[in-house]
Amino acid sequence: MNLSTLYSAIKQLPQRRSSWLLLALTALMLELSALYFQHVMKLEPCVMCIYERITVLAILVAGLIGAIAPRYWLIRLLAFTSWGVGAIWGLLLALEHVNYQLHPSPFATCDFYPNFPEWLPLHEYVPWLFNPLGDCANIEWLFLGYTMPQWLIVAFAIYSIVFTVVIVAAIVPKKSGPYDYLDFK
Repeated sequence: MNLSTLYSAIKQLPQRRSSWLLLALTALMLELSALYFQHVMKLEPCVMCIYERITVLAILVAGLIGAIAPRYWLIRLLAFTSWGVGAIWGLLLALEHVNYQLHPSPFATCDFYPNFPEWLPLHEYVPWLFNPLGDCANIEWLFLGYTMPQWLIVAFAIYSIVFTVVIVAAIVPKKSGPYDYLDFK
C-alpha cells in the first residue's frame, strides 16, 4: 500500500457511517466499564472521574452525531468538534488526575463536589452516573501496574491521535507530488 492509497482511505473515513459508529462503540465500552467499576466493583468515582466520564460521553455523542448523516459537512464538523474537545479535554483531565494520585498534597486536591453549571446540576439529576463519592488521590484499582487514570491517558491519547490524523486528512487536499512513489509493501 502506498501513501496515496493510505491517505485516500483515511480521507474517506469521516464520510462512512461505520467509522462514526465504531467511535461511538469504543466510547460506549469505556462508559460501561466505568459503570461496572462503580456499581459492581463498588469503586466510587471522584470528581475527576466524573469529569473524565463526561469527556467520554462527548466522544460517544460525536460518534452518534457523525453517524446520523456522515456525508454532510456540517454534521461532520459538529461531530469533529465534539470528538476533539472530548479527546483533548479528557487527556488533560486524566493527566491532572494522575498528578493528584502520584503527588498527593493537602494543598492541591480536587473538589468534593463537581463544578457543574447551576442550571445543569448533573450530580443531582442523575446521581447514579454523575455523583462523586470517591477521593481523587486514592488508588483503588491497578491493571498491569497502572491506575485507572493512567489507562485513561492511553485511551484519550489514542482518541486524540486518531482525531488529529483523520481531521488533517479531511482538511488537507490531496495533491500528487514527489512522495507518491513511497510504497509500504
